[in-house]
Amino acid sequence: MSDNTLAPERLNQAIEIVRRLREEIGRAVVGQQVVIDQVLASFLAGGHVLLEGVPGLGKTLLVRALAKTFSGGFSRIQFTPDLMPADVMGHAVFDLKNQTFSIRRGPVFTNLLLADEINRAPAKTQSSLLEVMQEKQVTIEGESQSLDAPFMVLATQNPLEQEGTYPLPEAQLDRFLVKVLIAYPSAEEELALLQQVTDGRLGDSLDVASVGTLVKPETVVALQQLVAQIAVDPAVAEYAVRLVRASRDWPGIAIGAGPRGSIALVRLARAMALLAGRGYVTPDDIKAAALPVLRHRVALAPESELEGLSPDQLLAELLEQIAAPRA
Repeated sequence: MSDNTLAPERLNQAIEIVRRLREEIGRAVVGQQVVIDQVLASFLAGGHVLLEGVPGLGKTLLVRALAKTFSGGFSRIQFTPDLMPADVMGHAVFDLKNQTFSIRRGPVFTNLLLADEINRAPAKTQSSLLEVMQEKQVTIEGESQSLDAPFMVLATQNPLEQEGTYPLPEAQLDRFLVKVLIAYPSAEEELALLQQVTDGRLGDSLDVASVGTLVKPETVVALQQLVAQIAVDPAVAEYAVRLVRASRDWPGIAIGAGPRGSIALVRLARAMALLAGRGYVTPDDIKAAALPVLRHRVALAPESELEGLSPDQLLAELLEQIAAPRA
């Protein structure tokens, strides 16, 4: 699928940078290594992330730690029911003195955008992010303005509270490269977290002061370009397509993933290969990418919902039964 051969020196340098990025994020975030890897892989793949988990599991902390590792811009928007599209994108302001209009840029003009509790904003405000997530540009008063690279949206949502929320439409869900689920920490991780927060500190908040700034925005862009050149064998690419196509006819799934799912699988698998210290994608990389990439791209059949099944359970069955290519 890719004929590009990465120079060993360049690949090794990228592997070392990624290792250090992961290490720095781990200084602030206790445990959750799978979640950290999935978010970091999405960052390297140039994709957007939807983080879902109950309050207090470190969703915002993880995003802040990632932002601290590079010297680019970082903005946070707290989504609320009264938030308007102009509050996100910006708006035109009339200057009485000069009798002219000027564009006041919104918080979306940044490198890393944290959309906190995105499902609390109405559909009109949510949809205003569609253009910027897909096209990397914003249109204000008919004038299009491009965003600086890299650009990534990390949105959080609480799966428990439904009152006062607006479910994300399928069109916007599909714009997220991955949907990452954050679970409760293990007993050992929770003890380490307790000690980290309570030893000599006031309050109960974690900070990112210990996270070092390692890379510049242009370095991140170079890493993303390198990830796009990670080798993918035709058999591995065909495996990704078979998984996605199988989701469209799988028992218990009413609507399967579209072609964007296959593309997302390979994009994330390439970044995961780099995280693993390799310059090529294996079938295991595709498997590791499958749940975060596909769980928000499938819709369950009514009988599956009645049985209390989750997309992850059905996708796990699919992964078990669809044969992977042999190395």
